[in-house]
Amino acid sequence: MREVAFIKQNKQKWLDFEKALFGKTEKTPDELADLFIHLTNDLAYAQTYYPKSKTIQYLNDLSARAFHKIYTSRATSWGQISYFFKYDLPLTLYKNRHYMLIAFIIFIFFIAVGVYSSIQDPLYVEEILGTSYVEMTKENIKNGDPLNVYKTGSAFESFIGIGLNNLRISVMVFTSGIIFGIGSIYFAFKNGIMVGAFQYFFHTENLLLESALGIWMHGAFEIFSIVIALMSGLMLGGSLLFPKNYSRKLSIRNGAAAAIKVYISTIPFITFAAFIEGYVTRFADEMIWIPKTIISLGTLSFIIWYYMIYPRKVYKKITSKPLNFIE
Repeated sequence: MREVAFIKQNKQKWLDFEKALFGKTEKTPDELADLFIHLTNDLAYAQTYYPKSKTIQYLNDLSARAFHKIYTSRATSWGQISYFFKYDLPLTLYKNRHYMLIAFIIFIFFIAVGVYSSIQDPLYVEEILGTSYVEMTKENIKNGDPLNVYKTGSAFESFIGIGLNNLRISVMVFTSGIIFGIGSIYFAFKNGIMVGAFQYFFHTENLLLESALGIWMHGAFEIFSIVIALMSGLMLGGSLLFPKNYSRKLSIRNGAAAAIKVYISTIPFITFAAFIEGYVTRFADEMIWIPKTIISLGTLSFIIWYYMIYPRKVYKKITSKPLNFIE
């Protein structure tokens, strides 16, 4: 579409939005939020196809004022958090869904490498997980308590220690993406082969299902968060390698902003995974399979829904409305 046609098609909508912002027409905060999403879509379109246009400056300014208006009217920071997880993040995830697909393929491949290497070399598991850990776990299995490692220390100490460690790992996966994405892939490789070797080790001990039901109560959030951190790292590296119609500086700025949003979204999941690991997984051996299955499948289903299904629903909801829907 030529820029003149783009402006003509959307001009009235933008002017009506200005009236809504400055009180000339009444709109609720949620209605303004929907309008704001349309506006940011127009801004993204203009940045892609008319990178040197003054239209971008106008839409940037209008977006900034809209953002302030929406969040001021909501009065509390909870409104901002709600908007972020309800609209802003899902649309960012949908726009960058190809990076999520690539991240999943890469991580699953590395898990497969860990499994295959463990099959080929009986000592590979010890090389990856550490001899002391493997021997300790074998001793726990012999004593009838294969997941005893999760019972060390107090629940609170485990929660804090595990949470900080997982946050450290996810930060490394994300930030190393600035090295053209290679750094993120490297750290994903280390974690992927560890997951593969770990699960194969329990398979050799005929405890794959039992360990999976116990470990994946927290593992669904924990592992998925690493994949999303890898996705955000790839977004960071991709903005550097593939600026498209933007200048490289603008591409990195926009890519970093989007990648940071995606990475930040993993923090609640990483924290909750640490909470489950610290307070629930330690009792896995004493639990029957039903609650373990419910928690494992529940956490996995929720995070898949939020990151892979919900973004498409939000996008369809927004784009299904006509461009001139402001009355």
